[in-house]
Amino acid sequence: MVNILVRSGKWFLPVFFLVMAVSGTAFAKAVVPDFVELARKLKPTVVNISTAKVITPQKRLKRPSPSPFGTDPFEDFFERFFEEMPQRPRKERSLGSGFIISNEGYILTNNHVVAGSSEIKVKLADGREFGGEIKGLDEKLDLALIKIDAKEPLPAAVLGDSDGIQIGEWVMAIGNPFGLAETVTAGIVSAKGRVIGSGPYDDFIQTDASINPGNSGGPLFNARGEVIGINTAIVAGGQGIGFAIPVNMAKNIIPQLRDKGRVTRGWLGVSIQPITQELAQSFGLAATKGGALVADVVKESPADKAGLKAGDIILEFDGRDIHEMNELPRLVATTPVGKKVPLKVLRDGKQEELTVAIDLLKDGSDGDGQSLGTDRLGMTVRELTRELAAQLGAKDTKGVVVAEVKPGSVAEDAGIAKGDIIREINGMIISSVPDCEKALAAHKKGSLMRVLLRRGDSSLFVALKVE
Repeated sequence: MVNILVRSGKWFLPVFFLVMAVSGTAFAKAVVPDFVELARKLKPTVVNISTAKVITPQKRLKRPSPSPFGTDPFEDFFERFFEEMPQRPRKERSLGSGFIISNEGYILTNNHVVAGSSEIKVKLADGREFGGEIKGLDEKLDLALIKIDAKEPLPAAVLGDSDGIQIGEWVMAIGNPFGLAETVTAGIVSAKGRVIGSGPYDDFIQTDASINPGNSGGPLFNARGEVIGINTAIVAGGQGIGFAIPVNMAKNIIPQLRDKGRVTRGWLGVSIQPITQELAQSFGLAATKGGALVADVVKESPADKAGLKAGDIILEFDGRDIHEMNELPRLVATTPVGKKVPLKVLRDGKQEELTVAIDLLKDGSDGDGQSLGTDRLGMTVRELTRELAAQLGAKDTKGVVVAEVKPGSVAEDAGIAKGDIIREINGMIISSVPDCEKALAAHKKGSLMRVLLRRGDSSLFVALKVE
């Protein structure tokens, strides 16, 4: 019928718009949630968080003289004048969001919203304000649990199941963007399982619901009014690209944050990498069937004791299939310390079964296959995936990306920053995290390391001393 109407020309436009209008109305009634009712019901569970941090000024560094004839005496006078002026600590204030998860006043938000704060104020939807107390922090997942004492039960949000969400589902965000309290935005789930280089356990939900500075820590609701994510990050300069931590990841650690104030995680002791088509062919595989390729095994680690070897492909962990490399660190991290876990690996074209006893992930490490020289250099690197390369504006995936730089570390002193791409170390081409580990292992304490970085559209060398 459509073809006939198209050829006739006379009836095409009226009928076309009639069909669109009718089917569109039916579609809207069937799918689009009642955002008015959702907003009315859910806004009381969302809070605005304002924080203050005391910033101690750093000593001003003397600039090198641009003159070939030495220091300008007048510039030297002004440099000494400002150096001798007393530098007073100042308060830095910031805004964020959060949501109540229990009637007793426990509130979930982002670690970066409250960490290091000397003062936390929580404002409820009804206008009441309370002082907030940090009960637990988890830097790796960027989550924090705070508590207020309201003297009465508070409305709490219902935590949903983030594993069950589908791409294209309607979602709604409520938060405090740019200080505009109780802002409601809506959109859909754009993607799942996003790895953006923010930490070792990236598994973000991407949404086109408007998320801006100040939304951090706020909830992302599904059409049933359940929290399925914690709004955390945006792409600088991007529109309609926001990221939320799946709520199931938060549910796994909330009891530890509440009872211990910190999170303990499992450790396997391997460096892993994805299986490319070329690697699959080199292992004699017909196609890339998922799994995590073991690039290195830490000596005396649980993996070493279980008999894992470089070149093994981990297909299953504790009965769960490993579809993508990034799934393995998350599964290991949530496994109880001491638990004996069955592994299914592919070795030399044959499947084998091993058993590994999970150990405790020590502080200062970023888990399996994710960290480089955290103690010696003070930075963490990650594999440079195609998605990360696109976000960083890189034309290819050569190198590894710096995911974190610790304040006051050797890496920071050398000028290395988050988002830099490491291409070479002392002339050695870096293609993976294991390459970085080998390059670092070749340097003794006190030796100098030359690093070639790619930053934006330019390249630069930095030198740092290995600690």
